[in-house]
Amino acid sequence: MNFNGLEFSDYLNVFQKFSWGEWIIFSLVVNLFLYLFSIGLYQFVDKTCRKDKLQKKDHPVTKSDFLLSLLTVICNSFIMLLGVLLWKSEWITLDNNTPAGIIFLEVVALIFLMDFCMYLFHYAAHAPSIYKMLHGKHHEHISTNFLSLFVLHPFETIGFGLMMIVLLMCYNFSLTAIVIYLTINLIWGTIGHLNREFFPAKFDRMGIGTTRFHNLHHLDESKNFGFYTSIWDRFFGTYRN
Repeated sequence: MNFNGLEFSDYLNVFQKFSWGEWIIFSLVVNLFLYLFSIGLYQFVDKTCRKDKLQKKDHPVTKSDFLLSLLTVICNSFIMLLGVLLWKSEWITLDNNTPAGIIFLEVVALIFLMDFCMYLFHYAAHAPSIYKMLHGKHHEHISTNFLSLFVLHPFETIGFGLMMIVLLMCYNFSLTAIVIYLTINLIWGTIGHLNREFFPAKFDRMGIGTTRFHNLHHLDESKNFGFYTSIWDRFFGTYRN
């Protein structure tokens, strides 16, 4: 196998031979692993970070939240399978041989494009007619816990995934860039739902979507809709510091 850290063509050739049964198992295993990784990362940072809690108590872990978080894993698996279907149908093309510089630019582009899309989607989810049906469950977590990232309505989870799929249909991103972006996305989402500030205070001034930035959104639902950055909140006047 010719693997230089940038080419995944051999892996793609293996994936092309997967049956749909194998894809279903693979997608469930991958998303379950990511779910457990997020929980483990949350617990590790929470126990090792010496900073004070942002709120006095973590949100209690409930059976209903646990079951909903597992449903989120299933929804994420569905989105992965939809992406595979579109890839097999050549609606999505993955670039196999991309220079490192282009991969870096693609990752940056995915972060900023998805940040903008998620801002719009998140803002729309707070419309009164939609909030109660879709997003309200997530905001029962005024404080947070290790499941908060995954406590989402299924339509909300699928909506976030579809935004990613649309971007992949519009441009031939490299598989490497996609994997890097999705890794950043998971880590950022986990850290963003901590009950301790993970980032240095100056990051707020740099327009980065810190833990405190998102925690303030859980306290004031009319502000801070961004995910990776506070750029769009500052631009549209929904920023709170």
